[in-house]
Amino acid sequence: MSSDSASSSHDSSGIPFPRSGRLAAVDYGTVRIGIAVCDPDRILASPVDVYRVVDDQRDAAYFRTLATQERIAGFVVGLPIHCDGGESQKSKECREFARWLADQTELPVRLFDERFSTSAAKQRMAGSGGRGKRRKQFDAVAALVLLESFLEACRYRDDIAGQSIDHEPHGGESLE
Repeated sequence: MSSDSASSSHDSSGIPFPRSGRLAAVDYGTVRIGIAVCDPDRILASPVDVYRVVDDQRDAAYFRTLATQERIAGFVVGLPIHCDGGESQKSKECREFARWLADQTELPVRLFDERFSTSAAKQRMAGSGGRGKRRKQFDAVAALVLLESFLEACRYRDDIAGQSIDHEPHGGESLE
């Protein structure tokens, strides 16, 4: 295992990111949060919910309940990265959310590049039903794409992919 903080599977809590068990991926938004979950063997993933943000107290209760009911071992939060590798204000918000999620659930959280998840989710949704139904499901499908990408990256590397929530932002210039 690398000692580099970008690939380290530990964060400041000292809790290692689990190599087995169910994971929940989160497509973070300030209004809606898409959620997908995988099976304990990390083979199959499914969209689970689109949570509408309310306030810190109810949001924390929702994620704690989700973690318990779904027997979640860890979370993966999508990190929006520009094509040049730079980060934006949205990236900063996702990093803050990931730290908050770890604090609230007391579970390990990884950040994972969600650079192309929106376009992949749009492609998957292209053939589905009514417009209102698609819009409601879109964030959960984006979380599904994120989780599938994370799982595939872990299999390819034979290691935990993504970044610790303690990893400092890096890369090119922001395009905002």
